[in-house]
Amino acid sequence: MTERTRIVLKSGKDQSLRRFHPWVFSGAIKKIHGPAREGSLVDLYDNKEEYLATGHYQDGSIAVRVLAFEPMETDELFWENKIADAWQLRVKLGLVDNPETNVFRWINAEGDGLPGLIIDYYAGTVVIQMHSIGMYHSLEMITSCLLKTAGAKIHTIYNKSNSTLPDKPGIKGRSGFLKGDGEHGEVLENGFRFNVDWVQGQKTGFFIDQRENRKMVGKWSAGRKVLNMFGYTGGFSIYGLGGSAELVHTVDSSGKAIDLTREHMEMNFPDDTRHEAFAEDAFRYMENIKNKYDLIILDPPAFAKHQRVLNNALQGYKRINQRALEQIAPGGILFTFSCSQAVSRENFRKSVFVAAANARRNVRILHQLSQPPDHPVSIYHPEGEYLKGLVLAVE
Repeated sequence: MTERTRIVLKSGKDQSLRRFHPWVFSGAIKKIHGPAREGSLVDLYDNKEEYLATGHYQDGSIAVRVLAFEPMETDELFWENKIADAWQLRVKLGLVDNPETNVFRWINAEGDGLPGLIIDYYAGTVVIQMHSIGMYHSLEMITSCLLKTAGAKIHTIYNKSNSTLPDKPGIKGRSGFLKGDGEHGEVLENGFRFNVDWVQGQKTGFFIDQRENRKMVGKWSAGRKVLNMFGYTGGFSIYGLGGSAELVHTVDSSGKAIDLTREHMEMNFPDDTRHEAFAEDAFRYMENIKNKYDLIILDPPAFAKHQRVLNNALQGYKRINQRALEQIAPGGILFTFSCSQAVSRENFRKSVFVAAANARRNVRILHQLSQPPDHPVSIYHPEGEYLKGLVLAVE
């Protein structure tokens, strides 16, 4: 076993690790024996020098991201087992070799036991996003194991970590092709066609985590007038039309996103006059739409990426939901989401509750939504359930 830097925790600060939580915060550290280099493997011990776990060290609030709760080496066998196990789960979920859907999340960070690593699969293209220097140091081995696991099912690998890696000196080549060079491609999701740009698009190119929730929107859309706010490239709108909506309107502040929405409409519903798209501010658009729509989707970008802005985020969710609840037609259905990890399910629900009370509407919860099973959540890491959604019936 390689000799590694030892980190000793303060008395009582070992309890979260004994409950298998994969993070150690900087304030929990008592002593560091040896060099603590960014991205290096370190061993964690309690105040009585009993071994607890091994993980990647980083200079920040989260000081260690745990990879294992027993002594281990991050050799090729470690990566091969982790990546293959995650692939086999997606096989069991029916996402590999699915004729209707060829886009899914392969590695979901803590949910797959690899904190700091996100890997998405797009019809033969694999997109990697790394959120820690420790993962970046293992990029070559990770890439090798991806190819070993999926083989001919991969023709392109793109590392898209420029915006996700911490800004540290000496870390170069944050983004770039590791195999192939295709910058975008067509994928299928539940039979619908989408053109995904993994180089320029948001996240890894497509919001894969809303797949099952988009499907539910389709089921509720028949005969309804649908408004898709913060529509990005029109995913919910496509499902609305596919679900026989009377009309669908997509609103996003980005003109480029609206152009992509129109492109996706032509790919799936050429010359269908039921859809219109508008490049406008969400709050401004919803000022004067009283009773115009009876199904509204609110899927805003994360209002809070950190705890320090949590209160402002909760106010933002309250405002946008109140506006929608005031404007939606009687008998309407509201799909509302938060993708902010810092916002708990309870806090999000409280914000929507206050919005409903202020709007003075009778509101019932029909469904409580989350991310799909290819975005698994470790039971020891509830923070991994970042996507929260409610389907509301509004009288």
